[in-house]
Amino acid sequence: MLTVAPVTLADERIRLVPLGLEHVEGLRLAAADGELWTIRVTSVPEPGDTRGYIERALQGFAEGHRLAFAVLDAASGDVIGSSSYHDIVAAVERLEIGYTWYAKSRQRTHVNASTKLLLMTHAFETLGAKLVGWRTDNFNFASQRAIERLGARKDGVLRHHGLRRDGTIRDTVMYSMTAAEWPEARAELRARLARDPG
Repeated sequence: MLTVAPVTLADERIRLVPLGLEHVEGLRLAAADGELWTIRVTSVPEPGDTRGYIERALQGFAEGHRLAFAVLDAASGDVIGSSSYHDIVAAVERLEIGYTWYAKSRQRTHVNASTKLLLMTHAFETLGAKLVGWRTDNFNFASQRAIERLGARKDGVLRHHGLRRDGTIRDTVMYSMTAAEWPEARAELRARLARDPG
C-alpha cells in the first residue's frame, strides 16, 4: 500500500517543500514572471487566486489524493514554481505527477529535470510506486515534449475529458512509466543533468 506523506526533497540546486500558505507571495511572484496564468492550457493561479490555489491543494491532501510542493531555488530560497503528486491510488500503488509549472525565467533550464528526478526517485524508490503517470492538455505541446524527455510512454488520449480555464473542453494526453522502466529513465535523467550547466 502506497502512503504519501509530506516530505522535503532536495539536490544541490533545488528544494521541494510541502506547499503551504507561507508560499502565497512567492508563488504569486513566480507566476508573475511571464504572466503564466494567461496561458489557457496550464493550471497556474491568477494573482488574486494564489491563496485559493494553495488552499485547494491542501484540501486535496486532506482528502488523500494530492501532495503539492513549492519548488525553491536552493541558493536563494526563492519560490520558482510548483509541482504535485496527484490522483494517488494507494491500493494499486499508482500516482501521477502534475500541476507543474515554473517561472518563465526558469523554463528550459535544469529545473524541470531536477524536480522530476527528485519526485520520481521518491515515488519509485521510497514510496514503492509501481507506476507514475502524467497528463497534459492536447494543445500543451511543450508539456508533452517535456514529459517525453523524462522517458515516459504515451498511453493515449482521453477525448472530451476536461475543462480549460477559459471554459473550452480539452482532450487529455496520458503518459506513464512503470517501476521496471525507471532505472533506465533515471540513468538518462542523471546524464542530462550532468551535462546541463544551467
